[in-house]
Parts: sequence; C-alpha cells; structure tokens
Amino acid sequence: MQDIIRARNLSKSFGSLTVLKSVDLTVKASEVLAIVGPSGAGKSTLLQLLGTLDKPSAAANSELIVLGNDLSKMTTKAMAHFRNQRLGFIFQFHELLPEFTALENVCLPAWIGKTDTQEAENSAIALLETLGLQDRIHHKPAELSGGEQQRVAVARALINQPDIIFADEPSGNLDSDNAQQLHQLFFELRDQLKCAFVIVTHNELLAEQADRTIVLQDGQIRA
Repeated sequence: MQDIIRARNLSKSFGSLTVLKSVDLTVKASEVLAIVGPSGAGKSTLLQLLGTLDKPSAAANSELIVLGNDLSKMTTKAMAHFRNQRLGFIFQFHELLPEFTALENVCLPAWIGKTDTQEAENSAIALLETLGLQDRIHHKPAELSGGEQQRVAVARALINQPDIIFADEPSGNLDSDNAQQLHQLFFELRDQLKCAFVIVTHNELLAEQADRTIVLQDGQIRA
C-alpha cells in the first residue's frame, strides 16, 4: 500500500522552545493512524504540520510529501487550495459557526472551493442523513447535542471528499457512549470512502482500534 504522507527530519520550534525534533513518519492510504503521548509532547503540532496548517522549521534534509506534493515547493495560495480539496479536519471543540445551521456549516468548505451552491447543499444533506442527522439539518449548533455537533463536524470534513482526515482529540469533549459511536463511525467511513485518518487522541480504546499507533514523547517518536 502506497505512502500518502512521508515526513523526514521534521522539526518545529517556537523561539527557543523546540516542540518537535527530527520526526520521521509515513502514513499509508486508507490507514487509521493514532498518535498518542502525554500532554505537551507535540502531538497537535505534528498534526498541524502534516495537515498543512503550519509549516515546519527549516532543517537540513527535511522533507514533507503529502499525496505526492512536496509542501516546501507550494505557494501559500496553492497550499490553501490543496488543503481545501484533498484534506479534512475535525477538532475537539467542533469549531462550528454558531450563526449557521448544520447544513450551512457542512457546506462551507464546498462553497470555499467554488462548488455550485445547490450541488454543495445536496451533498451536505446526503452526508447529514448518512450520519443520522436528517432531522437536525436546519438546527444551529446551540440546538444540537455534543455528539450531534461532532457529527456535523465530521460531515463538514467529508464534504469535499478528502483523501486524508486529520482529527485532533475528536472525542475528547464527548461522553463515553458518544465517543465510541464516533470512533466506530471513523472506521466505517474509512471502509466506505477509502480515506485515511490521522488522529491525535488520549482515548486508549481508539488507539487500540487503530491500524497503527505511534507514541510521541518530548517531541520525538518513541514507538
């Protein structure tokens, strides 16, 4: 199975603080990879680098290839388009816009990508229905439960049919039942859509279910 992410000698510093130290990592197509480790280990920083939300610090012999693209050679505009079309993101606190309905929140990445309005809405409705939210389509986030909000966030991540979904503590704000349902959903979506998941998590059950788990400690991969 081919590598869709290849990182070599990846480092990140903020001033004098080094958060990641010469990380080497690969992710394969359709893989569910869990990244675990103590708080402050650099997990979220690594996820942001892999997901093009931040740039690594300059380092000799460093390389970051995502879906065949050398990110160091992409312009800011090209990277933004690449991120919108090929990558999806799920965060711990949903990051839904409170003034928008579930449907509108899901449509946002498609609208940003210049998808036809009706086409985007049709795709969003289909996703929301698939995720069991057919009766919540026109509700705003404040009218949804935590589990429902997170499923809206999952639909938003999927709207542009990404190859890779990056999730940062996606179940960290959910009770155990909703967390388990969300985890099961990830594996079902992977099987249906053939997309990869890279998930930062403290949830031991999710880490055990993943295809592969790496441990990050003090900015370096330990296992």
